Amino acid sequence: YMYFGARMITIDGKQIKLQIWDTAGQESFRSITRSYYRGAAGALLVYDITRRDTFNHLTTWLEDARQHSNSNMVIMLIGNKSDLESRREVKKEEGEAFAREHGLIFMETSAKTASNVEEAFINTAKEIYEKIQEGVFDINNEANGIKIGPQHAATNATHAGNQGGQQAGGGCC
Repeated sequence: YMYFGARMITIDGKQIKLQIWDTAGQESFRSITRSYYRGAAGALLVYDITRRDTFNHLTTWLEDARQHSNSNMVIMLIGNKSDLESRREVKKEEGEAFAREHGLIFMETSAKTASNVEEAFINTAKEIYEKIQEGVFDINNEANGIKIGPQHAATNATHAGNQGGQQAGGGCC
């Protein structure tokens, strides 16, 4: 499935609208995902800490993201299902090391308990906002995924990862 959501957050006293597309990492959406990268200011790359194969696929997804996106796109690496510690196959240190090596922000989350989910989106948005302040993003060019409205900025984020589908009974965002 393809999920779309939008929500308002506040950064630095400013209202910012995040528009989020989630492909749940399905191969069938890969070509569509590529077109979304082009208009995204940020991406959340998600793996499942209980499934080593999803971590192993990160390089492919990251290459895809980098190849099809604005070079300034903020990418956050997310290790999801942190509530399932007993079934963990990927150590937190491994996620941190991958993120460090590739210049990504890193967090572990649990969509089931909502641990760090809010923070993941806010931290990504903050990083994008800082790049806007620094003049890295040209806010007059909507191809960067940023649109300045009368009251707020809207920022597109693509959430593409390889979670192997959503957690039962959960939804992500």
